[in-house]
Amino acid sequence: MLSTAGLQIAFSGRSGRAAARAVDGVDLEIGAGEIVALVGESGCGKSTLARALLGLVRPTAGAVSFHGRGLVYRPRDLKAFRRRVQLVLQDPTGALNPRHTVYDAVAEGRRIHTGSTADERDHVAEALSRAGLRPPERFFLRYPHELSGGQRQRVAIAGALILQPEVIVADEPVASLDASVRGEILQLLLRLRDDYGLAALVVTHDLGLAWNIADRAAVMYLGRVVETGTVEEVLAAPRHPYTRALLSVLPESSAGEQQILAGEPPDPTRIPAGCRFHVRCPVLASGAAQAAGVADRCRSEDPGMLGGSPGVAQVACHWAHAPEPEPAEWAGPG
Repeated sequence: MLSTAGLQIAFSGRSGRAAARAVDGVDLEIGAGEIVALVGESGCGKSTLARALLGLVRPTAGAVSFHGRGLVYRPRDLKAFRRRVQLVLQDPTGALNPRHTVYDAVAEGRRIHTGSTADERDHVAEALSRAGLRPPERFFLRYPHELSGGQRQRVAIAGALILQPEVIVADEPVASLDASVRGEILQLLLRLRDDYGLAALVVTHDLGLAWNIADRAAVMYLGRVVETGTVEEVLAAPRHPYTRALLSVLPESSAGEQQILAGEPPDPTRIPAGCRFHVRCPVLASGAAQAAGVADRCRSEDPGMLGGSPGVAQVACHWAHAPEPEPAEWAGPG
């Protein structure tokens, strides 16, 4: 339904500095009625990729496609596209105009895209009901400051739903909410998928959220997807050292000893040669990559870009693809 092919996005540096490669070659696909979690630490390029999927950032190279057709960046074409692919922001307080009532906030998108107020009240009521605010009429004349955080997020979701989109891109949709409310919003997204066939890309740094809501997960590091597959494949049996390190710090993790990654991600203007994770890789630091005979490849050979095909588990790691070492021959006692 919504996909990228070889997507690259670079931002020019100041005073002759090299361009920062925020997204450095990404293939990603979101199928109909599917929730895909895009996971990674801050600064890895998740939000930039999400903005590119919405047509808010124009790629330096590669393409964004919707139903197999490349995105056209003319204003009329983008307007038609955004009616079918909607954004839900992380902070509902910042997303809602404090001077607008709930009714106006939800109706605004429909007014912009259709230019019509016919049956507007019915459409606003339906969107609020689908977002879990019932009875909807009770919220029409309220202002954002009169709502709880969870209710504000539901209003933001209703503002997207009023256009009956096919895909929602949700950027950290529960990060600003209390733990008691997060489950309700996640249940809402799952219900929208099950009842209306809505597809979603959920951008998050929370692996627990990805486990509970997503069908597939894509783990991003320094502008590139380094592991992708079903949630069970990626989060229950991770193969990339970066994914394992992220999982190891979860309280409920069974990934063994915590792996604290040293240092910060490299500067995106100077991406390291070889595997871009090798400067922080605990497998390389521990000597396990050397024992597997791939240490030199980790430092010098790029593992390559992963394809975005659903149903195919992939990992960009030389060590993960190394053959198992042969057991040593027993020489007998002594």
